Amino acid sequence: MVKISYLTHYYHKDQEPFRTLSALPDADAIRIMRSLIDDTPFGARFKNPEQYLRERRATEVWVRVGFIAKGGKPKDAYPISMVLGESPWMVENLPDREKHGEIRLPISLFTRDDVSFTYPDSMISYGLSRDKPAEFYQSGLHGIIFTLDEISDLVEARGLPEGNWETSLPDHLAPYIEAQVWNLQMVRTYWQRLQREAAPFAPE
Repeated sequence: MVKISYLTHYYHKDQEPFRTLSALPDADAIRIMRSLIDDTPFGARFKNPEQYLRERRATEVWVRVGFIAKGGKPKDAYPISMVLGESPWMVENLPDREKHGEIRLPISLFTRDDVSFTYPDSMISYGLSRDKPAEFYQSGLHGIIFTLDEISDLVEARGLPEGNWETSLPDHLAPYIEAQVWNLQMVRTYWQRLQREAAPFAPE
């Protein structure tokens, strides 16, 4: 039996955490994506930034609608993406490991109203459920919006996909369980509190 007690947010140390392209006007998001193009799995997805942004926005609408249908109560129009537990694949494929940052948030911080889950990354899950390629598509996993209770039961029974599942995803696709957090203010408030607690004491 496996229990995961945290979500991980991966970010670039030169930037503020908990940022998302979805918060930007299309022109600004496209400009940033063009600056990030490279041959890693992270940069390669931006080689057609206009198409990527269209698919990303469509995916986020799909997740939000599906989450609400299962009783979720998203406070935001778009989510902050995190990983359930941790992802060795994510760290292995980072384009700039020296600038790699991680923030772990206890799963107890969230309720079923705040967070949804997909396997794998929501854009991949959505695409696989739409196209149903025979070599990759799994009907019990892809195209499904999982609640906190549902994903907890799945992980308790099977463990995390990177360590325990027999999956058929190609190497360039992320195999982790993605968490979509729909309450950015709560996350930022928690992070700010951690920073205050970690700040060195300055005597008067």
